[in-house]
Amino acid sequence: MANFCEVCAKGIQSGMNVSHSHLKTKRTWKPNIQRVRALVDGEIKRINVCTRCLRSGKVERAI
Repeated sequence: MANFCEVCAKGIQSGMNVSHSHLKTKRTWKPNIQRVRALVDGEIKRINVCTRCLRSGKVERAI
């Protein structure tokens, strides 16, 4: 599965796990990406979209 949204270009972010003793290790946050059938320029295509774009109505789903 692709790790970025084709609508808003949201992708993987990186940062640090910080323990109670303040030791730091690398970690990543992945967006919640769904592969959906959507209307794009009047035709139905399968695109990878984050759930935030689906909920906000930026994507018109094809049924």
